[in-house]
Amino acid sequence: MPAPVVRRKPYKDFLQPCLQRRFASTLLVVLVVAYAEALTLSSWNSVIWSWFPLGIAGLRTLAIFGSALLIVILRIAHPHIGLRTSNSGFHTFRQYALSLQTCENILTYAISAFVFSQIYLYSVGEHAGLQWITYHSGRARLNERALFYTVSLTLLGVFEGVMHTALDYDRLLLGPVKAKSEEKEDGTAQQSSKEDPFEKLIKCAPRLVMRAFTTSIGVCLANYLTLYSLFFRRTAWWWTMTFFRPLYNLPKTNIPPASGPWSVWMLFRSILAGFLLCLLWNFGNATLTLRLAKEPLKNGQPLTAESKDPNGSLLNGLKAKKPRNQAFAMWELALIARDFEARRKGIFEDIDRKDGPMWSQVYVICLDTIKQIEKRIDEFGKPPAPPATAASADDAAVQPRARIVEPPESAMVWQNAPPPKTFQDTVGTYVSNRLRSPGRKPAEIGPLAKQTVTELRDHLLTKEQQFYANPNGIAAMWTNIFLWLLQYQIGWPFKQFFSRRLATAVLGAPHGEVSIYVNAAYTLSQLAVSSLSEDNYGNVHRDVPAIIRTLTTVIKKLEIFRDNLAIHWTDLEGSRECGPVEELLDAFKEALDRVVVAFEQYSTDLRLSRTDLRLAKEAAKKKAAPVPEAQTQERPQEQRQPRQQSRAAERVQQQPEMQQVG
Repeated sequence: MPAPVVRRKPYKDFLQPCLQRRFASTLLVVLVVAYAEALTLSSWNSVIWSWFPLGIAGLRTLAIFGSALLIVILRIAHPHIGLRTSNSGFHTFRQYALSLQTCENILTYAISAFVFSQIYLYSVGEHAGLQWITYHSGRARLNERALFYTVSLTLLGVFEGVMHTALDYDRLLLGPVKAKSEEKEDGTAQQSSKEDPFEKLIKCAPRLVMRAFTTSIGVCLANYLTLYSLFFRRTAWWWTMTFFRPLYNLPKTNIPPASGPWSVWMLFRSILAGFLLCLLWNFGNATLTLRLAKEPLKNGQPLTAESKDPNGSLLNGLKAKKPRNQAFAMWELALIARDFEARRKGIFEDIDRKDGPMWSQVYVICLDTIKQIEKRIDEFGKPPAPPATAASADDAAVQPRARIVEPPESAMVWQNAPPPKTFQDTVGTYVSNRLRSPGRKPAEIGPLAKQTVTELRDHLLTKEQQFYANPNGIAAMWTNIFLWLLQYQIGWPFKQFFSRRLATAVLGAPHGEVSIYVNAAYTLSQLAVSSLSEDNYGNVHRDVPAIIRTLTTVIKKLEIFRDNLAIHWTDLEGSRECGPVEELLDAFKEALDRVVVAFEQYSTDLRLSRTDLRLAKEAAKKKAAPVPEAQTQERPQEQRQPRQQSRAAERVQQQPEMQQVG
């Protein structure tokens, strides 16, 4: 009787519950903030019911929580990994400005702000005079104060929706795995990685409060001074009157009153309401970002530890088509390679899989991930190859053979030939041509016309005017204007900085995640080094030369590509620094150095030549940052002279040693 087949759960069955638990903890934080704001809006006319959760305070808390829940749902709907890559800010704006996701962000924040505004108007009480309908002499009137607060908070929601897209709140921050020795050297990185998300939230709380305060002041003050009275007052009044007229006996006219309800007290109240709303949004977004940035662990163990086939579920995540599942699975694999010895040994001992041993599949996946960098570098600047379709192949297959004699142009092969031309036809044709084009031809008068135009141009225009009159001069003029604009902040969106162009070319577009490649390189190096003592079957050592050669090639190509990539003419600063690519290079160098140090003594058995080792050591060597040329030129002569003297002294001290060795 055959053994029962163990069902392998897909990786998403472990990742989704983990993310849902993190969403739930985020909602708990939002609920606490909503309860604190509900107490702020309470009238405190009762010692118990003003704060008791099962009373009015609880209902107000649920209403405020419902307005913030829309933003959390929005974050759940549009998560993505990797930073947005493009050559300039204008390219990013053109890609996302009119997209459906941007419209959804703005609409969601506007609805959330509108709901919160109605909760605020209801909570302040009748003494504040913020009811929608007021009565004067027994007749119902629309209260413009309530309309002003509603418009002010809705505009705040529109602004936050734009900032949500511009600052890319939907990005999932994934962490690259480093060796423990490297984390000990960088104490701050180790502390930040081990710190609880709620502790991080408490530390960044003052920044979130200050940001909510400044945002509320800016938007509400702009609405109070110009936006409401110039752009939104008439439209908002018309729509509100249209909505309330069937419910109340309002006047038939849709023209707002001549004098608006402007007062400093209204401005202060709108700033306070906007501050509470921004505080709710900021804490919700920050908590969700910090919670999702946690390592893929559950109770101190990898997510797939509870699976009946842990390695199979992990392979399912590594081969997943969704980048999020693949990135989290690669992160978990790197953590297994570093911290979990039992799972690491299980990778070496799992050799009876259908698609090959576990190590072989992990090796191929990680190596292909690293080679994606090399592929993008090789394809940079080349036109995309046209896709080969089945229709084009069929057309090529049914092409007719070449004919020796071309077929007749006309299908009327039996038509009589035209009669020969007579002398009268020839004379008539000649006279007709002369009448239609009398005089000299344009080719004959061209030089004379050109000479006349040149003389007039030299007589009427100066040399500078002549330069700006031709196409090259016009292009140069617009280039100078554009360069003048680039010197100021208004030209920043059009600048193609070196860092953006390099990151786009190396990491790909529209998103590029560095941690996937860093974790893949670390996984290969750590598993290879650990195999010296844990690989009982000896399967890993056969792939070590390929790991060394691949990392060496990718590092060399990446360094050459970085050094030879030209700076765009709009990049006036000319800085050649690129943080993501430098992080990628450092991780590749550390992984390569780790493997070379561990396997150098076995180079003969691994069939690694001296050239391979020399190139690998050169690629793994970290180069010191070059001193900018401007700083070298600006250094005073008194500071450069001692350095020259010290270098001369070093040469004098080295000469006897060189002679003795010789």
